[in-house]
Amino acid sequence: MKELIIAFGLFLFIEGILYAIFPSKMKNMLKKIEFVNDSQLRFGGLVFAILGFIIIYYAKS
Repeated sequence: MKELIIAFGLFLFIEGILYAIFPSKMKNMLKKIEFVNDSQLRFGGLVFAILGFIIIYYAKS
């Protein structure tokens, strides 16, 4: 459970830093997401979820 809390904190830290350093670029990126198909977003999310799982698996073993 401790690792999950640390991972969530790291996620928030990285997201916050990106918005703090590049606010205009982040706004532009969010505007562009509107034009991406749902299937493309779903596929990208699945790819990142699998990559994250693999990284966690190898880090824990």
